[in-house]
Formats: sequence, C-alpha cells, structure tokens
Amino acid sequence: MPDTLTQASSAKPAGLAAVNDFVVKFANVNGSGSASANGLFAKAIIRMGVPVAARNIFPSNIQGLPTWYEVRVSGAGHLGRRGGVDLAVPLNPQTWDDDVKEISPGGYLFYDSTKPLPASKFRDDIHIIGVPLTAICNEAYKIPRERQLFKNICYVGALSWLIGIDPAVIDQLLKEEFASKPKLIPANLNAFNLGRDWAKANLAPIGLQLQKSDAVGDRIFVEGNAAAALGAVYGGATVCAWYPITPSTSLAEAFTGYCEDFRTNEDGSCNYAIVQGEDEIASIGIVVGAGWNGARAFTCTSGPGISLMNEFIGLSYFAEIPAVIFDVQRGGPSTGMPTRTQQSDILLAAYASHGDTKHVLLLPSDPGECFTMGAQAFDLADRLQSTVFVMLDLDIGMQEWLCEPFKWDDKKQIDRGKVMTAEQLEAGAFFGRYTDVDGDGIPFRTYPGTHPTKGAFFTRGTSRNRMAGYSEKGVDYQDNMERLLKKFHTAATLVPGPILRPASKKTRIGAIYFGSTTPAMHEALEALEAAGHHIDAMRVRAFPFSQDVYDFIHAHDEICVVEQNRDAQLRSLLMIEGGIDASHLTSILHYDGTPITARFLFDAIGKRLEARKGTRQITEKGPRQ
Repeated sequence: MPDTLTQASSAKPAGLAAVNDFVVKFANVNGSGSASANGLFAKAIIRMGVPVAARNIFPSNIQGLPTWYEVRVSGAGHLGRRGGVDLAVPLNPQTWDDDVKEISPGGYLFYDSTKPLPASKFRDDIHIIGVPLTAICNEAYKIPRERQLFKNICYVGALSWLIGIDPAVIDQLLKEEFASKPKLIPANLNAFNLGRDWAKANLAPIGLQLQKSDAVGDRIFVEGNAAAALGAVYGGATVCAWYPITPSTSLAEAFTGYCEDFRTNEDGSCNYAIVQGEDEIASIGIVVGAGWNGARAFTCTSGPGISLMNEFIGLSYFAEIPAVIFDVQRGGPSTGMPTRTQQSDILLAAYASHGDTKHVLLLPSDPGECFTMGAQAFDLADRLQSTVFVMLDLDIGMQEWLCEPFKWDDKKQIDRGKVMTAEQLEAGAFFGRYTDVDGDGIPFRTYPGTHPTKGAFFTRGTSRNRMAGYSEKGVDYQDNMERLLKKFHTAATLVPGPILRPASKKTRIGAIYFGSTTPAMHEALEALEAAGHHIDAMRVRAFPFSQDVYDFIHAHDEICVVEQNRDAQLRSLLMIEGGIDASHLTSILHYDGTPITARFLFDAIGKRLEARKGTRQITEKGPRQ
C-alpha cells in the first residue's frame, strides 16, 4: 500500500490559482530597455479595467546593475505592495538565485530557456515555464540592439497568452505610445506576436488569470512628482529654482512642461521663471528672494538638499518670507540609497535650521493629495509667511499610482494672507511689520514698491522689534519668538486635519501612520480585523498636529506608530510636541528602502498585539499568500 502521506508531502504543490489577484515581478538589467515593456504590461492590465499597483525598484547608476519591476494586480483595488511573488520573470543572471527564492510555493517561474540551466537553479515546489526568448529574437532580428530591445516586448507577448491579456489592448497602447513614430508600431507589434504565438503553440495558460473588469473607472495613472508640479501651477506658483537630485528632478521638469502649456502667452512670452541654480543653496536663496518680492516660488529637492538649505530656511522662518519646498524623500544619511524610498526627513524638515524653529509639513498619501497639497502649500506659505514643506517620498514621487482625476476650478481664488495694500496705507492704516494685530501671531506685510513713502521696512535675519527696527534687547527678541510660536499654533488650525479610520468594534488599541504607507496600511488593517484584531487608525496629514491627534492618542492604551525610517521620527515628533510618554507609543518600523508591504504590517502589528495579550502568536496568513 503506497504511503500517501509521504507522496503528498513530496509532490509539487498545485499551481497558484487566482483571478485578478496576484503579483508579477520582473528582474532585469538597468539600461536594457525593459522599463518600457514592463510599463506596457502594467498599463495593459489597467486598460482591461483591473487595478494595478506598479513599483519600479532601480539602481542609482545609469546602466548595468539590477533593476526590478513589480506589478501587483488587485481586483479588490489594493494599491500598496502586498509582499510575496506569484509569478517571477527573472531575466538577470546576477539576481537569479534571490529572485527564484522569492516565489511563493506553487508559484510560477517564467524564464528564457534558450540556454539550458542546471536543475540546482530551480525549485521543486514551483512551476517552471521556459520560453526561448533569445533564440526567437535571434532568428527574427539581425541587429544586436534590436534583439535585446524586442526581446522585452517578446516576453510581454508570451505572458499575455499565459495570463489572459487581451492583445487588442496591447495593439492600442502601442499605437498611442508611438503615435509620433508610427514606423515603430509594426515592429513592436511583431515582437509581441512572436512571443504570444510561440507561447500559444507550446504552452497552456497558467492558474493566474485576468478577467476584464470595470474596477478602474475613470482613475488616472500618474506619478506623484507630476501631480505635485501640476498642483504648483494650480496653486499660483510662477517661480521654480532647483538643482538636480534624485528623486525630485522630474518634479521640476514636469513643472516646466506645465508652464509651457498653461503660463505661456499667445505671443510666446512667459509668465514664469524657472532657474537651475548652481547648487541647492542658490536655489532656495532664489525662492526666498522671489517670495519676498511677492511671487509664489518653490524648490524641489531631497534630504541632502534640505541639509544644504538650512540657513536660508532659517531666514525664511525668522524674516517671515513665504517659500515652498517639495521634499521627495529618499534613503539616507549622506548619499544613502538615492533610488530607494524612506520617510526619513521628518525631523530634519520640522526643525530645519539652527535655533528654535518649527515648520509646517504637509504629508500627502498619493498623487491625488500631491496635487491638492501642492496647491495648498502656497496658500499656507503666504498666509503664514513662512516655509512650508510638502513631504513626498520616492515611492509616491517617482512611481505611477492610480488615483482619482484632479479637480481644477478656474474660479479658484488664491489666499495671499495679510498683505497691506497701497490704498490701506494711504488711508492711514497702522503698519508694524512684526506686530500681532489680531492674536493669531501673523503680522501684516507689504510687497516691495507698494507705496512710494509708506509701508517700507527692513527685512533682516537678525533680531528686531515689532516695528522692524533693529534691536538686541532681550525683551524684543523674546516677544518676537513667542509670536512666532503663536503663529505656529495658528498653523495647526489651517493645515489638513487627520483622517480617522475606526475599527468595527470598540478597542483600546490605535495606530498612527502617514504618507505612502497608507494603502498597505489599509489592506493590513482589513486583514487584521478579519483575524480578530480590532484597531482604530488615524492618518496624520500635516504637522503641526491638531488637538484631534493628541485626543486620539489619549483615548487608547497603546498606539502603534507606523513609519518608514529607522529612528521612529514621527513617534519622536509626537513625544516632543505633545509631551506623550514613550511607553504609550510603539514603533512599527520599515526602512530597507523598498515600499512597505501589507504582509509586513500584518505580521509586525499582529505579533505586537499577540504579545500584548500574552497568548498565541498570530498564525493567520493575512493578505492572500
């Protein structure tokens, strides 16, 4: 009688089966032309009406090092990384072993089978799909570069057959992509069909399948940097001074394109100024100068740039000059990992410059909020007469996300704040540049040249009295510093408030999170609740924190603070500003440079809750495995 138990344990698991719910991960060599093909793959799925979360994980060099592209297919609409790989496409020998190791048991390995590989390079618990991509392309193309480039499109064709991508969608996308170069359309379509036809003749579809849906709706697929740049235009920005740095460069480039479209007169004259400074210091100096003159101005940078800008940021704070900084955060310190994501500039931005400073931070969670907060930042900077940071990160800034279409209101009125006009001055209105006239800590200012004889003042970064007269009297300095703090408290009433996500049952456990963590956090919360762990959650959207944030903390016995950095910077900020006891806040930290996953959060928070209960360790799988 056969040992069925032994047979079952040694048998290969059945292939993973799912419809509109799986993860595909491509492993390529940077500079090989794979990015366009991988993007085509993701966009084709979106065109079939199925939501996709795509992540490009790339090196900081231009060519030669490993790069990955992960496509999370989610009919349920989850837009964060799930974790795990169901179908791997490892086309880089350098990373083969690690790529194969990532595949879930029962998953699929799609590879170029032109060159035989030893059995040791495979796993017994996954399903192997070999397609001779190199041989197919070598036969079809004679030019080496064409062989390489079209091999990428060829594997998209083979995959389209295996998982059910509609070839008509690919045809349409190629026509759109190469509309300005129509001769390339037939060549790319031919490469696609080479792969698809070979797979159709030799392979059966796998268990991971796509079905047309309408779950995408009218959502757009856009990078956060592009969204923030358009938000800056919408918010009235006319000056951009910047210095190239990954991952913020595309924001300035996008702003340039939008200004050419929306801020160029019929006669070709421009209603904008874009300056690439010689460095980050010059760039922020230009922004502060433009803000002093009444223009809405910004720079875009990342952590190393903020480090260099500190002195000018302090000038903006103390001289009370509007400025906006888009900080697209990356891995640090020093050069760190320029092409990896983190939320590691929170403390740097909140307290930028020497002395006692506090700055407004806006914390968008997706490109949609990059647009709205990108516009709002300029209103806040003018209203508060100070620097306002918009804290993106690489995961939002340089990745394409599905989000709702942006709402553009041509009747939108910008908020210039407290600006004394020539008419008011002429009528005898009192003007004391650094005088708090109505208790919110915000004084009136004038633009240069407002009036020929009235409303002038010295702008300086040194101590002064309420009338802008130079003073080193301790009482004047203290009066000014206390007013600046009052202004910061006013800011807490103006910035976007937190969003509460209550559990379905009463609980004394809470979680606080922000920014790009949001989609993975929402998925993890759903899975935790299904596993019996009820957690009230709050997404903070700005600093300074409103009283609602502190009330939320005090209403719970323990708060899990989720963030993507090593030193728990948001937790520190909550403790410093709210006087919260450290024992009340538990850090959930992720900082390997890759975007946080729902599975990581499910495991990390779940284990913490089980440890708190003193009962069994969490065993549920959480987000589908």
